[in-house]
Amino acid sequence: MRRDIFQAISDPTRRAIIVLIAVQALTPNAIADNFRMTRQAVSKHLRILTECELIKFEKKGREIYYSLEIERLKEIEKWLEQFKKIWQTKFNQLDHLISTIKK
Repeated sequence: MRRDIFQAISDPTRRAIIVLIAVQALTPNAIADNFRMTRQAVSKHLRILTECELIKFEKKGREIYYSLEIERLKEIEKWLEQFKKIWQTKFNQLDHLISTIKK
């Protein structure tokens, strides 16, 4: 089942996992060591991130390593881009207003 990518980033723990594995691939135990929750709870978050295709896993010997699918973050970036344009317009209007007031 593929979930919506925004489900993945809606949870602070999943966002923290994304940050952790953005630097290097980690095992589930290494990821779990960074949180005050059970290994099973971390596994649930990893499953959701995998279903959203934000992370991938690779078996190396007896270990599983999770890494970030950086390309998938572009979907989030694209969605945010529409708001960036709105914010930029508002900032430009504010700059213009401040310039007018200063004169």
